[in-house]
Amino acid sequence: MINKIKPKSEFTKNILVLMTGTTIAQAIPVVISPILTRLYTPEDFGIFALFFAIVVIIGSISTGRYEHAIMLPRKDEDAVNIFAIGFIITLLTSTFIFLIIFIFFDFFIKTFDYKGIVNWLFFIPISVFFIGFFNILNYFNNRKKNYKDISNSLILKALVLAFVQISIGVFKSGSIGLIIGEVLSRIFANLKLFKNILKDKILISSISKIKIIALSKKYKKFPFHNLPSSLANTGASYLPFLMLPKIFGLSVGGYFMLAQRIISLPSALIAKAFSQVLFQKMAENKVNKIANSPLLFNTIKKLTLIGFPIACLIFILSPTLFYYFFGKDWLIAGEIARYLSIVFFITFITSAISVSLLVYTKLKILAFWQYMYLFTTIILFSIFLFISVEIKEFLFYFILHELILYIIYFYIIVNTVVKMDKALIK
Repeated sequence: MINKIKPKSEFTKNILVLMTGTTIAQAIPVVISPILTRLYTPEDFGIFALFFAIVVIIGSISTGRYEHAIMLPRKDEDAVNIFAIGFIITLLTSTFIFLIIFIFFDFFIKTFDYKGIVNWLFFIPISVFFIGFFNILNYFNNRKKNYKDISNSLILKALVLAFVQISIGVFKSGSIGLIIGEVLSRIFANLKLFKNILKDKILISSISKIKIIALSKKYKKFPFHNLPSSLANTGASYLPFLMLPKIFGLSVGGYFMLAQRIISLPSALIAKAFSQVLFQKMAENKVNKIANSPLLFNTIKKLTLIGFPIACLIFILSPTLFYYFFGKDWLIAGEIARYLSIVFFITFITSAISVSLLVYTKLKILAFWQYMYLFTTIILFSIFLFISVEIKEFLFYFILHELILYIIYFYIIVNTVVKMDKALIK
């Protein structure tokens, strides 16, 4: 009986391993959210949203995007040298940011609009480094199928985040606890994954200057094409955290961050697990010259069956749940979550299958969409900087924009995989 209910395929088993750990890791911040919303104000969350947006945008490109190339070589020796490339670039990027902040610190104090974040500028390069470091560690461990360790690292990150944010919030007001908790949690998340690389002495010894230079040239598409487009995509995704405080004030930025965090929970729990395992399996199929369309469509089917009911529940229940779960001061966040649920379904599926373009190194196609996404998002926010509107009117146009862009993205991904499979048959 037990054997019958066990997942039959390695693909499904790996997804379940990641989902289990990720579910626990994501559940912890959700469980403590009612405490945090009573320890910190919407303004505190607004400042934290600004900090978070800055470090995630910079952190997304701090590796030169070489982490995506870790999955592609046949040999682990090549993969670990690509890992070394990403580490070097991450270290140089975070050092450069530190020097910029150090040199122009007085300028930031005088000109920065949000004084609450100025005191924590030096946490930015630290957080950027550990975001980049985690990205390359995550992809290397994904290549080695260390899914349990990836899950454990996420759980450890969540536990440290919860402990620090609550502990500091009890004794000190302001956004300091939210920011320090975020930085420390990222440091701890790297520990287990880094040990997996260090213990393989033979693999570490294969890192060489010659291989690093050769592989950096071989996979130069990633920094030249994927880096700027990824910056565009991440910048567009986090632009609301940067612009909403300017348009509607810090409190609205805080409301939007909490709503976005809850809405993105299923993607973090489920879609990301699908994405990581799909990437590994599609890359393996590509090497073995196996068509990926059946795998892609099967994944889309599974994601649809999971995502659609979740979107419906969020739309119906979010205002009530936010009111009782987070407190009456956060009812607006619940209303924002209802709007975001409309676009959740398409982004849930698309975010999981977007790795298909990386498998086939279709970076120019990916870049085209990401530049279009950034350009149209900037236009949208630029309009509302000069036109006074209510938050609900803004959300209507924001959701319409997201729906159109992600439907285009979905079509591009599916069409690309189908074309590559047809070329394989020929």
